[in-house]
Amino acid sequence: MEEIRLVCDEGPVRIDAWISSKLEDYSRSYIQKLIDDELVTVNGKRVKSNYKLKKKDEVLVSVPEPEKLDVAAEKIDIEVLYEDEDIIVVNKPKGMVVHPAAGNYSGTLVNALMEYCGDELSDINGIIRPGIVHRIDKDTSGVLVVAKNNKAHEKLSAMLKEHDINRVYNAVVEGVIREEQGKIDAPIGRHPVDRKKMAVNIKTGRRAVTHFKVLERFKDSTYIELRLETGRTHQIRVHMSYIGFPIAGDEVYGRKKQRHDIKGQALHARILGFRHPAKDGYVEFEAPLPDYFIHLLETLRSS
Repeated sequence: MEEIRLVCDEGPVRIDAWISSKLEDYSRSYIQKLIDDELVTVNGKRVKSNYKLKKKDEVLVSVPEPEKLDVAAEKIDIEVLYEDEDIIVVNKPKGMVVHPAAGNYSGTLVNALMEYCGDELSDINGIIRPGIVHRIDKDTSGVLVVAKNNKAHEKLSAMLKEHDINRVYNAVVEGVIREEQGKIDAPIGRHPVDRKKMAVNIKTGRRAVTHFKVLERFKDSTYIELRLETGRTHQIRVHMSYIGFPIAGDEVYGRKKQRHDIKGQALHARILGFRHPAKDGYVEFEAPLPDYFIHLLETLRSS
């Protein structure tokens, strides 16, 4: 059982809402279940889901081990950009989920990696996410690094935590951005109403910073490059929607009626750079724009 210790930095605030804003991998309903199962304490005492935390309250969350699932290796073609004894860098296609989860137990990148790498994947994240250090959304394509051993995994995770990894994305957004470049510094947390979504949340969000630069303007869209300073869930999609320029094709944070004939957001993780976890020096990998993205740009240029 994993124990997570937190100290409340505000108040008064409902404990279930506050914990789910701090632990982005867990839904509010799951946190409520942990509280009902007496796996959450405040200052050493059990509480209910509607308990109001006060500033400096000490919270202990005990998370049970996940149910063991039989994740099978599957022969699925993956594009390998680089590989050595410590890491493997892949170009994840649009539409592929990174690791198994509810509703997606097959056809994921992990299923493909298990077939490709055998048992040469780190086991820090357990049977569900072997080797997975970071994720990109199902409908976001692009470069992703996977750890083959625990030492490499720990070093890469530390770099992510310290924001010491260079991550550059390309996107097409709705609307014409007039500025040449900009910085979005707005905290991101769980959406206050729809817990499946993220949102800019000044009260309970965690700091999130995205830099953008305009590459090309069209009649009603803009082609941009983005650099992540932090790595919150759905960060680029939430930030661009927040400033009024949602990612084209984004069915969650974008327009209800999409202008472009694409499935899912036009967002591509193009560059990933970091210090190699086992060798000296900085390494950088680039995933070229996928065909759907190139076709979208050609269509915008011709119109």
